[in-house]
Amino acid sequence: MAEYRLLTIWRIEAPLEEVYAAIRDSLRWPEWWPGVRNVEQVAPGDTDGINSVWRYSWQGPLPYRVAFEVCATRIEKLVAIEGTARGDLEGIGRWHFSRQDAVSVISCEWHVRSTRWWMNLIAPLARPMFIRNHALVMAQGGEGLARRLGALLVGQEHIDLMAATVPRAAKV
Repeated sequence: MAEYRLLTIWRIEAPLEEVYAAIRDSLRWPEWWPGVRNVEQVAPGDTDGINSVWRYSWQGPLPYRVAFEVCATRIEKLVAIEGTARGDLEGIGRWHFSRQDAVSVISCEWHVRSTRWWMNLIAPLARPMFIRNHALVMAQGGEGLARRLGALLVGQEHIDLMAATVPRAAKV
């Protein structure tokens, strides 16, 4: 299976509470995040949302969809949301939230492996294309979240943490 470790950082001039609430409410992501095709809650989990399961369907500029479920393993209000993914992607996803003055900093890290045979077959050649597609989906998410909140997106970075050299921000 092809492995990916990708980090996206959004910087939005908006209250952290509003940013966190928008990310936590993933059922509404399709309203503001173009790459999110569908979100369904599969299981509610406990009162804090731990062990809740969500099914996501994504499509970026490339003509293929990726579908997977995420089981929430950590939810710490205004700090972090983490979960394990299974489906077309398997691994761990993490959201981290912090503030720098008037700017909310949102980090989204994916450490996943693809399970689709054709993606794994062409990964040695297509890896840069898959990473670019992910960066474009995430860029749309940052822009959509800023619009949703009526806020200014002051910056975003997309980093391949497995790059052979020092990680560099992708140009989107």
